[in-house]
Amino acid sequence: MSDIAGELARVKGAFAQPTLTLLHQRQAPVVITIFRAAFGRNNKPIPTARLHTQVEEHLAEIRLVGEGEVPNGTGKEICQRWMRGQWLVRSLDEQGNEVYSLTSHAQQALELVKNLARDRATLSEHRIATILGTVRRFNSEANPDRGARVTLLNEEIARLKEERDRLVDGAEMVSATEDYMVEGFTELLSLISALPSDFARVEERFATIRAEILGAFRAEDRPAGEVIDEYLARADALMTATHEGRAFEGAFTLLRDDALVTQLREDLTALLEHPLSDGILGDADRAELRGTVRLVRDGLDRVLAQRSRVTATLKEYIVSHDAARDRELEQTLRQVESELMTWMAETGPRATHDVSLLPSRVGIDHLRERFYDPADDVLPDRISAADPADAPGLSLAELMAQGGPQLGSLRERLDDALRDLLPAGSLGELFESLEPALRRPVEIFGLLHLAANRDLRTEADALEAFAAVRPDGSQRTFAVPRTPLPDPDLDRVPAPEESNA
Repeated sequence: MSDIAGELARVKGAFAQPTLTLLHQRQAPVVITIFRAAFGRNNKPIPTARLHTQVEEHLAEIRLVGEGEVPNGTGKEICQRWMRGQWLVRSLDEQGNEVYSLTSHAQQALELVKNLARDRATLSEHRIATILGTVRRFNSEANPDRGARVTLLNEEIARLKEERDRLVDGAEMVSATEDYMVEGFTELLSLISALPSDFARVEERFATIRAEILGAFRAEDRPAGEVIDEYLARADALMTATHEGRAFEGAFTLLRDDALVTQLREDLTALLEHPLSDGILGDADRAELRGTVRLVRDGLDRVLAQRSRVTATLKEYIVSHDAARDRELEQTLRQVESELMTWMAETGPRATHDVSLLPSRVGIDHLRERFYDPADDVLPDRISAADPADAPGLSLAELMAQGGPQLGSLRERLDDALRDLLPAGSLGELFESLEPALRRPVEIFGLLHLAANRDLRTEADALEAFAAVRPDGSQRTFAVPRTPLPDPDLDRVPAPEESNA
């Protein structure tokens, strides 16, 4: 095959990928718009019924603006077509509910459209400096020559020491230009926007492995131990031999290091607070940069959840696999095969025999579920009637002492305090001045209820003690938010009957 033919085959393979099939269709702008509006940048799973409704509402709004290339059908039918195109995937969340999420192909298409929508400079000082710095750092970390690597590190240390000494000596700081900041923010946003599709690819790899493991278990053409060993080898290769797996491992290492996470947050905050950032970044770009750590955490959680599903599949098979039952089934099938061969030897080539797939039901009108138990006919012990004379006697005062708050008396005392007839600066001081019969613990709730009806506000940061007296004479102190009473000369609080009038 010639070079041009091989290149053509590679290009055709690229165009056959779901990412380019999504972008190559006439309805691509509408589909991408709905994906961006529904899932946002975090690809948060959406319940199936909700996405069906959202798709129908978005399409109705798009038709109103005069767009002609719009998918036809109900929201459910359209989502099913998108699933067949490998742009949507349907799965179960932790609560067992069906949800939709974007595949890595759809996220890659969204990322490509987002990058094309940004204003980007084709060549700039920042881009050349980034390339030089990346090549330099890459060489210093990968150079196999020990002496060369030490020389590179010494040069970098000398350069940083010279810059530090220059700033310490009070030299003029060279401020970054606006073009430099624009190019830097553009590259940073491009790197961050690629993270969701990378995590989705790792998640899809684990989902594929899970489906293959289930298929291998059902086929039973290989020992279970061989299937498990192959899974462990593939899972290890996924994390070490693929670009997505290495990115996942790097992100996982980052989030386990609290110092690196803190440094990342501080660096992002410093960039967002740069004087030139206000004129460069919009609200959406700022939100995307602030949510970088959360974006990485969410992607890791989804990958770990998918990997846990694979592990759960293995565990369920190992625990539920019954070798004795499998042998019994194998013996039954062999017996059926033997009887079938005997029948075929005694009948002609066109003979038929009706075989029911399921055993027939047993025709029983009623099957006894419970049997007679003599203990069911034993009468319970007779209840002896209590003598009314043995009941303890209670006076009206004792009954009232055990009852709820005395709102009538408390209302009079609170009104007197609000009219400055009782010296009290707060609800606690008023409670302290009451007689013991009105200082039960339940009276505190009564005072708070009356204060709320009079729209008296509590102080959230201040507490005051309410020394309550129980009916038996014991005392209990409660800490209650302080409720100051207004000065009658400055702020007169109307009574409920006055406000109704």
